[in-house]
Amino acid sequence: QVQLVESGGGLVQAGGSLRLSCAGRTSSVYTVAWFRQAPGKEREFLAAISWSVGNTNYADAVKGRFTISRDKAKNTVYLQMNTLKPEDTAIYYCAAANKLWTYIRRWLADEYDYWGQGTQVTVSS
Repeated sequence: QVQLVESGGGLVQAGGSLRLSCAGRTSSVYTVAWFRQAPGKEREFLAAISWSVGNTNYADAVKGRFTISRDKAKNTVYLQMNTLKPEDTAIYYCAAANKLWTYIRRWLADEYDYWGQGTQVTVSS
């Protein structure tokens, strides 16, 4: 069992930045991703990273503004979010999968085996 704990959410003004953290036994999984869910909307894929090699993949909506990275020594995955917009307001979730990077459909929430409890990000205009 892999427990994931997100942190780093909060209230920020439009144009600002936040860095989310996802801590857990991420070294025992192959792929870690960030999703978000706004009220009344489906869970949305943001970015994924392969734990061993560090390959990354981004959704078009956040490409160029968000950066996913990992710190192997700390067993932590980060999501650096820049130039935040009010439409980025959502609960942000970390997810991890036992599936290899090559085979996983990274954008599908059902592909992931473990989820954190989420952290709220609110961007004011």
